[in-house]
Amino acid sequence: MDEEKIAQGTYDFRNMRKEGYRYVDKTALLYPLVTRGMDSFFFISRPRRFGKSLMLSTLECLFRGERELFKGLAIDKMDYDWAEYPILHFNFGTMDVTTFEAFLAGFVARVQEVIENAKVTYNPTLAPNDNFSRAIKALARERGKPVVILIDEYDAPVGAALNDIEKATAIRAKLSAFYGEIKNNVGNIRFMMMTGVTKFTQLSVFSALNNLTDLTLQPEAATLLGYTEEELEANFSKSMHRHAEVMGLSYEDYRGQLRWWYNGYRFSPRCKTKVYNPLAIGRTLSRQSEFFEPTWSETGHSTALMQYLSTHPLTARDYECIPRVTRAVFDVYDLDNIGYKTFLYQGGYLTIKDFSPISGYTLGIPNEDIRQDLNQILVDQAMQGDDDQGWNKACVALLEYDFPTFFTCLKSFYARLTYGAKEEHVNEASYQRSLFVLLTAGGLRVVSEDTQAQGRADLVADAFGRVFIFELKVGGTAEEALAQIRDRRYDLPYLASAQTIHRIGLVFDPKTHQLLDTAVEPVR
Repeated sequence: MDEEKIAQGTYDFRNMRKEGYRYVDKTALLYPLVTRGMDSFFFISRPRRFGKSLMLSTLECLFRGERELFKGLAIDKMDYDWAEYPILHFNFGTMDVTTFEAFLAGFVARVQEVIENAKVTYNPTLAPNDNFSRAIKALARERGKPVVILIDEYDAPVGAALNDIEKATAIRAKLSAFYGEIKNNVGNIRFMMMTGVTKFTQLSVFSALNNLTDLTLQPEAATLLGYTEEELEANFSKSMHRHAEVMGLSYEDYRGQLRWWYNGYRFSPRCKTKVYNPLAIGRTLSRQSEFFEPTWSETGHSTALMQYLSTHPLTARDYECIPRVTRAVFDVYDLDNIGYKTFLYQGGYLTIKDFSPISGYTLGIPNEDIRQDLNQILVDQAMQGDDDQGWNKACVALLEYDFPTFFTCLKSFYARLTYGAKEEHVNEASYQRSLFVLLTAGGLRVVSEDTQAQGRADLVADAFGRVFIFELKVGGTAEEALAQIRDRRYDLPYLASAQTIHRIGLVFDPKTHQLLDTAVEPVR
């Protein structure tokens, strides 16, 4: 078995192939798109870190006819003509949108750079959209072939400006005029692929381009971005076996934990296949750490999402299962009225869990990596900017069996929650959900409503061979909560595997909604 050279953040297909990095072959899925003929206008939306830029880089090399880079890949064995076409490849990510003027200056600079790199003169007296149209016509005329247009992060400037709707609307209008030239030049375009995180339906490319194919939810594109189980085994088997040994796990147990941490994304209602996040796999297998680590938070958070969370409290909702979601959640019609489900889905924090033509979509958190990151954001929000990170202190104290400190932190946590004493009634599930968020943010694996033979444990958390079984009650005593855990033997399923087990009872005051009484006892 040859050595597996794994890229952690490389988005350039040519460099990956020349430098010998592992490339998970998606060319069989690209083949029907690139051979469709002149009616080849595509859009696909995916969360960031899913390989959209690498896909466009692959398409660029394909349409440049660089067949040597595709040696050994699926498309090399297919009936593809390997003709070379003129290409305009734009990337509108990471643009300065502090002001509309700053955006416009950056937008002009990027369009000018792409057009001049294609050996077409840019006319600074004309708007970017006019230069775009002139470039398409000039390239088709001079090269004698229609143009390939690749647009990466088409929506990024709008998404980054959503804290100022007036500015976002102005940016959308400028981009709409630019993308409108695609329709005006359909006869000179061989292929177009546009990628982004959000589908802003009022941009002209969606309203004016009648032959645009939206691949976002289509089954044929469900695994176009991300890694399937089979692709993981075919490309990274040696690295995964080595990592399992480092972690002291059997290969079967290792794959199960890898799946729990990084798999779980489903992108089509008609295809149930789930995919892994490519960046998470690249970093995890490259590092070969002795334990699985969060990767999602390492490259920062979506600006649009963080701005939304700053004004919209989310801790009262259950994100593990959000039923009866309509198709509209996947598109943005009104910049001033975007719901939390849309933000979280397009940000990669929610994915399709199930679909029914009657009840619609069920959304939920895809994996542990995302669960920890989202819950950390939510706890930080609930703690109202506590610089001491009391939530982290609480989890460390729990794992070190420092229960007095844990209970003190827990009381502070519940005292800060937004419902406080304002609501007349807070049910047990609200306290339970908040504890789930706190412990998950601290890196524990948490199961809510864990079904046992004698009933359901409210919450079970484990990490490093330590298991904590919680029973929460509104009113009563903490001792009564412990008695329920004992009587119903909630600890029984963990006796064979856990190193230590503790029962923990928590009681909340029905009037003040605060943590009133606590108790803990070891099982062993």
